[in-house]
Amino acid sequence: MDTNRIIEEGRQHMDKALEHLQKELVKVRTGKANPALLEGVMVEAYGTQMPLNNLAGITVQDARTIIIQPWDKSIIKAIENAIVAANLGITPGNDGDLIRIVMPPLTEERRKELVKAARHMGEETKVSIRNARRDAIEKVKKLEKEGLPQDAAKHAEEQITQLAQKFSSKVDEMIAIKEKEIMTV
Repeated sequence: MDTNRIIEEGRQHMDKALEHLQKELVKVRTGKANPALLEGVMVEAYGTQMPLNNLAGITVQDARTIIIQPWDKSIIKAIENAIVAANLGITPGNDGDLIRIVMPPLTEERRKELVKAARHMGEETKVSIRNARRDAIEKVKKLEKEGLPQDAAKHAEEQITQLAQKFSSKVDEMIAIKEKEIMTV
C-alpha cells in the first residue's frame, strides 16, 4: 500500500463523516417546513414497515406547512400514527384526504437546545475526522517501519493533517450556517 492510497482512504472516511453530518443536520428542525424532516419515518402498512415517502407525496405548502398526500387513503391513520411515534415534536392533522403538518414556532429556549444539539453533532463529526486522521497516520508509520523513506512518511503525515484540518473547517462552516438558520425567527 502506498501513501497516496492511504491519504485517499482517509479522505473517503472524512467525506463519509461530513455526509453523515449533513443528513443529521437536515433533520434538526428550524421552524420552517422541510420535507427532509420526515425522512426515516417508517409506517406500518400492508403488513410491513415502509418508508413514508414510498406511501405518499410530501410537499411544502408554505413556509410553515407540510402536506402529505397518501396514495392509498386507507393508510392515512397509519401514517399519522407513524409521524407521532417518530417523536419529531410535530402534530399531524388529517382531513380524510391528506395530512397537514403545521410547524409550530420555536421558543427561544428550544432554539438554544437545537443549536446545542447541532454543535454536539459537529463535535462528533470532528471526532470521526480525527479518528480517520489517526488511522491514516498509523498506516503511514507502519509503512515507514517497512522501509518507506522518512521524508516521504513526514510528507504524507502533513498531507493527512492538512486534510483533517480542511474537513474540520467545513464542519465549523456547516454548524455556523445551521445555527444561523435555527436562530433566525
